[in-house]
Amino acid sequence: MKIKDGFILREVAGSFIVVAVGSAVKDFNGIINLNETGAFLWKILESGATKEEMIDKMLAEYDVDEEIARKDIDAFISKLQEAKLVR
Repeated sequence: MKIKDGFILREVAGSFIVVAVGSAVKDFNGIINLNETGAFLWKILESGATKEEMIDKMLAEYDVDEEIARKDIDAFISKLQEAKLVR
């Protein structure tokens, strides 16, 4: 799974936002606000990753139970898929 081309993550005044650039602007109007964990997962998906790779990296980075990490990553992926931001 990978973030579609045309979307960039930026940190602005301590907040993480995703905006569409280039031709993606015609299909996506707005911005996405992410927390620190969302930004961490977004960065992993920019270069492409499986769900298992995301879980492994999250467990290595954060003090979180694997079951909670799986549920949170499932929810994150679901929202990205609904917004058509991943391929």
